[in-house]
Amino acid sequence: MKQNRQNRKALPLICAIVLSAIIMACSTTRRLGDDDILYTGVKKINITTPDKKQPEAPGLSSDVLDAVNVKPNNCLYSPYLRYPFPLGLWVYNNWSNPPKGFKHWLYEKLVEEPVLISDVRPELRVTMIDQILENNGYFSGKASYELIQGKNKKKARIQYNVNTGPEYLIDSVIMLPDTCRLNHLIDSVASRNTYLQTGNRYCTDSLSAVRVIIANAVRNKGYYFFKPDYIEYLADSTITPQRIALKMTLASNINPFLLESYKTGSITTRIHRNQGGGTPDTIQTRRGTVIQMMPSRLREGLIPECITFREGKTFSVRDMNRTQTYLSRLGIFNGIDINVLPDTTKRQTLNVEIDCTFDAPLEAAIEVNVTSKSNSYLGPGVDLKLTNKNLFGGGEQFSVDLFGSYEWQTGRGRNSVFNSYEVGLNTALSFPRLLAPRFIPRSRRQLNWTRISLGADLLNRPHYFNMAQFNAAFTYDWRATRHVTNSLTLFKITYVNLIRTTTEFDSIMNANQAIAQSFKSQFIPQMSFSYVYDRAFDANNSLNWQFTIQEAGNIFWSIYEACGKKGEKELFGTPFSQFVKGQTQLVYNRRLGRGDHWLVGRVAVGAAHAYGNSTQVPYSEQFYVGGANSIRAFAVRSLGPGSYRVPGDQINGYFDQTGTFKFEMNLEYRFPILGPVHGAVFLDSGNVWLLKNDPERPGGQLKASTFLKDIALGTGVGLRLDIGMLVVRGDLGIGIHAPYETGKRGYYNMTKFKDSLAFHLAIGYPF
Repeated sequence: MKQNRQNRKALPLICAIVLSAIIMACSTTRRLGDDDILYTGVKKINITTPDKKQPEAPGLSSDVLDAVNVKPNNCLYSPYLRYPFPLGLWVYNNWSNPPKGFKHWLYEKLVEEPVLISDVRPELRVTMIDQILENNGYFSGKASYELIQGKNKKKARIQYNVNTGPEYLIDSVIMLPDTCRLNHLIDSVASRNTYLQTGNRYCTDSLSAVRVIIANAVRNKGYYFFKPDYIEYLADSTITPQRIALKMTLASNINPFLLESYKTGSITTRIHRNQGGGTPDTIQTRRGTVIQMMPSRLREGLIPECITFREGKTFSVRDMNRTQTYLSRLGIFNGIDINVLPDTTKRQTLNVEIDCTFDAPLEAAIEVNVTSKSNSYLGPGVDLKLTNKNLFGGGEQFSVDLFGSYEWQTGRGRNSVFNSYEVGLNTALSFPRLLAPRFIPRSRRQLNWTRISLGADLLNRPHYFNMAQFNAAFTYDWRATRHVTNSLTLFKITYVNLIRTTTEFDSIMNANQAIAQSFKSQFIPQMSFSYVYDRAFDANNSLNWQFTIQEAGNIFWSIYEACGKKGEKELFGTPFSQFVKGQTQLVYNRRLGRGDHWLVGRVAVGAAHAYGNSTQVPYSEQFYVGGANSIRAFAVRSLGPGSYRVPGDQINGYFDQTGTFKFEMNLEYRFPILGPVHGAVFLDSGNVWLLKNDPERPGGQLKASTFLKDIALGTGVGLRLDIGMLVVRGDLGIGIHAPYETGKRGYYNMTKFKDSLAFHLAIGYPF
């Protein structure tokens, strides 16, 4: 019997070995013709320069790779790597294709026709490389290829050898003759360009870029019909060895009409109803004529505020683009067309006609979705939202949002048993402008908002408490510069009321008064300011820095103090919280090589301190770590503060594993796998601490001597389904170091490997 059981266990392994042997033994070249050779990828691309100290032209390697990048069969990483089991080729060479039926369907799904050397046409690709070399200033460069064959002469890889030869530099630049305003303007723009200088390497892409820059500049000076193709270059390499004499000319076959400068004529804006029809109402404004089809709602002066054209002013494409942007950002039109027509009565004059069509003012949306919150709660939700996008005729938005969700917590650990439900109602009135003094810096390039909001929320944590929260806020959101976004909440008041508690929850609070104080019913009157710097330096590097500072209760406390009120101060008979809180986060994205490979780093620090009218920071304002968007090897609120660990006979870690100081560092490598499926490998670290000592949570206070030891560390892998608007993410975290005592010595102190695992399902990227 024992022998039979062993045989049964070994049977799947034997079958797998036999199947692999059969597949690998089957030929993948049996059906190839006598002169056919199977292409198995590129072995190497050798690019050599005569002078090793002189680097090759930027982008040359990338352009050459694009020219030779042909995917071989069963490609893993084009054009270099293949996975070892060529199933499609095996089917092509060893199966017959029935005319119909299931076998025909299966054949069509699995088969993959061989990619041959003759299909790749390496001789043509060598010619393409030669052209790339010339375009980059390597006129004496030469490319070649060779076939690398192994034991099977019916298979071959290709090796490309590229010798750039010496680079040709710009020796002189002859501008256009200064005979007219257009030539003078083109010469002025070209002479300031950093590329059109002697000593730079000749490059057709750079010359094309200069043509676009010149065309954009002159089109903003009235030459509306000018195109980059009107500029031509003559290059002579025979005057000086390895040097290029460059001459700029205008194409000879251009209609003179297209080279004239124009001024802005009449400006007519037509506002069409969403349903069509209506009665025209014509108004003369400082920015032209506005014809509005009535009945419709439009605030007086709104259209002139968005139009940057001026009658009689030199016509500029920049004004055209800005007008389009300013009208679009109002959010009340579903179509905006700007047409430019020559005036038949005035020479060198362009009339502007703008047609705008109202969008439907009311928008209703019903969403059934999966919500993922920063505290790692995941669950289905229903969101009913009604929005009026043009309440007062100026793009004002009034929205009513009713939502409800049932949630469970992702991640391994005792905290994962906490399920909850939440229902809430939020209303907001948003103005697409700053209702604020002019001294606040802002950018007209972007939409600035003034928001007034009211909300209510009911949260249920089974077996512990029901909590209600009401809030009202007045906020400014604006852009100071292209990369800087600011948000100033002048006033926000939140009322937190602990409606119902259980005996178990009360016993937890009685055991720790510090935590009980953070849970008490209270008002939280706040002011806050957020600064966000978000910039993509190029296609390979981007940086996002966020900083938020907020205070609560200081204004009310100062008023009470000025009036002589001592002791605990109240607002409407309920104590109000007083604290200051700041947090910052830095995220850097770096593309690695070609394709969608990214290395993303994140650092986050936060601190909060209660004083005056409060002994503890409110629970909702304290920090925590762990979960899907933090240290993924640990469940949410299962770490900290410091080296503190909840006693094994208690399950109150959900309540007391928060702190008033947070530090986190994350590093994640993201890479494509197949289509919308991406992968990730990550390393997470961090913890929370207490700025004030709590005897009930020993080891929780922040100390320099134990800071490094108190940092939890975890790694892991993840899969992402990225379909553009939605990213579904699954991460498997693996614990390396826990900050608390586990009974094991050494830095790796996880008790068991299986106990160090935590899986998280979430929506969106973690940072």
